[in-house]
Amino acid sequence: MTRRKFSREFKIEAVRLVTDRGVAVAQAARDLDVAESVLRRWMRELTATPAVAFPGNGQMRADLAEISALKKEVARLRAERDILRKAAAFFAREAI
Repeated sequence: MTRRKFSREFKIEAVRLVTDRGVAVAQAARDLDVAESVLRRWMRELTATPAVAFPGNGQMRADLAEISALKKEVARLRAERDILRKAAAFFAREAI
């Protein structure tokens, strides 16, 4: 089973169906063929941070993007450190 993806516009309209038009969450979820818990999560995300809710299209929130970039840098620095340790050990054996 493949995971369904919904556009930002679809999510916003789904939340507006409940908030603006007064449709019950359970009914809106059934009508849109999504789980009620998913619709409730969309509602929480939109009310918590409306400007950055549902970034979509592979875009990350700024803080998550920074964390990802830092993890990549840590991995690169560890690889460099390991190479330097191996080189130092190699040259130490050659000097003996």
